Amino acid sequence: MAISRRSMMLGTAAGGAAALTLAACGGDEGGAGAGGSDAGGGTGEPIYANTTEPENPLLPANTGEVGGGRIITMIFAGLVYYKADGSIENDIAESIESEDNQNWTIKIRSGLTYSDGSTPITAQDFVDSWNYGANAANAQIGQYFFEPFEGYEELSAEGVAADATLSGLEVVDETTFTARLVTPQSDFPTRLGYSAYMPMPPSAFDDMEAYGEAPLANGPYKLETWTHDQELVLVPNESYDGPRTPKNSGINFTVYQDPETMYLDLQSDNVDVVDQLPGSALATFESDLGERAVNAPGAVFQSITLPGYDPNFEGEAGAIRRKALSRAIDRKSICDNLFFGTRTPATDFVSPVIPGGGATDIPGAEVLEFDEAEAKKLWEEAEAITPFKGPLTLAYNADGPHADWVEAVCNSLANVLGIEAKPTPFPAFGEMREQIRARDLMGTWRSGWQADYPSAYNFLGPLYGSSAADGNGSNDGDYKNPEFDQLLADGLAAETEEDAIKIWKEAEALIMRDLPVLPLWYQNTIGGYSTLVSDVEYGWDTVPLYHNITK
Repeated sequence: MAISRRSMMLGTAAGGAAALTLAACGGDEGGAGAGGSDAGGGTGEPIYANTTEPENPLLPANTGEVGGGRIITMIFAGLVYYKADGSIENDIAESIESEDNQNWTIKIRSGLTYSDGSTPITAQDFVDSWNYGANAANAQIGQYFFEPFEGYEELSAEGVAADATLSGLEVVDETTFTARLVTPQSDFPTRLGYSAYMPMPPSAFDDMEAYGEAPLANGPYKLETWTHDQELVLVPNESYDGPRTPKNSGINFTVYQDPETMYLDLQSDNVDVVDQLPGSALATFESDLGERAVNAPGAVFQSITLPGYDPNFEGEAGAIRRKALSRAIDRKSICDNLFFGTRTPATDFVSPVIPGGGATDIPGAEVLEFDEAEAKKLWEEAEAITPFKGPLTLAYNADGPHADWVEAVCNSLANVLGIEAKPTPFPAFGEMREQIRARDLMGTWRSGWQADYPSAYNFLGPLYGSSAADGNGSNDGDYKNPEFDQLLADGLAAETEEDAIKIWKEAEALIMRDLPVLPLWYQNTIGGYSTLVSDVEYGWDTVPLYHNITK
């Protein structure tokens, strides 16, 4: 959202994405709220949910995928949190104020502690945690999210000292700190519910690796046990005093290796809530589950990454080849025949539930339309310049529901272009991510983005901004374009959301031309829940609001 008022205090909900509330038996946005009296509540049995193994130890600024993200947002609390419709309300924050959208004063509520009940949450914790996330010496995946702060350029430089800090952060007192940005940025408060901005206690900095395995945190739940590749068990945090008070006695997250097994467990009430489904169930899950089936627009974008460091996609031939591949994919046929109304062919790079997303007026977007003749023509042009060294591989993680569509895309490419296109499965998501982070994975791979916060910028900056490349963020294909970077910055500095969206559409035109990824489709919020639970809601970002679920 854009904030155009000269002074901003987040005491009530601010506008965000369109509502995506799917309620089983009513429900609200949380418990007693900030300062409420039922902190640490929750009764009945724990709920059982699906997840994937977190890629990294559970550090707020070093988590960039859904498996770790859903745990982080349950065991940590930030300054604000996102309601079901994407609007923001205060969590730890008492106020977030600015008169110029560049110099911000942030005050947290007093008397709050971490889950041990004795370690206070202070302004210094936020400043220390943000400095740690921003410092390149710490190699945090979320480092990119600190780019707006004054002093980031120095902290992102090679060889920076481990104790270097952002010049734009300053502690005022126990509960107050200030943040100075490099430019006015009207959506700054909206970002502050993202995990990278959540605080860690002083003890975390003694041994960060050990801390990530068993973090002392401040969210509605605390991590009780983590059996790697099997299960993460969360129990209510009795010290939490905020708006997301649990209505259940805990969450048991099962790491499913096979989506088919997960769906069978859902049908037999062995798992209570899931937020993905195997391809084999998409045609029948709504009739199988009835009113317990969930299918609504969501903030998820799917694509194929064509890395800039792969010689097949470099230079003039690579630019033409990217367009040929895009035009050889029959998106509509795949959405119709494999996804049964749970996906919509992409027309841009931003989910339609986000303001400005789902645009149909981006120059050059015809490259996303299936055209067999044009695809062949473009491929031949690229081959005349530099022959492709094949086969073309499309990597995916087999512990997610991707095998069917990956095979369909490969068949489309092979049939249209006359090339060998091979699905390349990895047993687990983490194994594939390890090779991507190391820049060892050649060829192409399935990619996607589940929004961190409800802004079009979140679908552009972290994925294609230059400072998010080279392993410093989520720009896994290492796309770099200074003109694109400038348009991102110009949009952030715009006075209104409408003005920002116009600028970011210009930025989209550049990546539509360069195609660092091939947009595929927008994914709905899909899933379902068991007969044993009620008050089930899925948020704007497709993730269930676990704290609200009763059993």
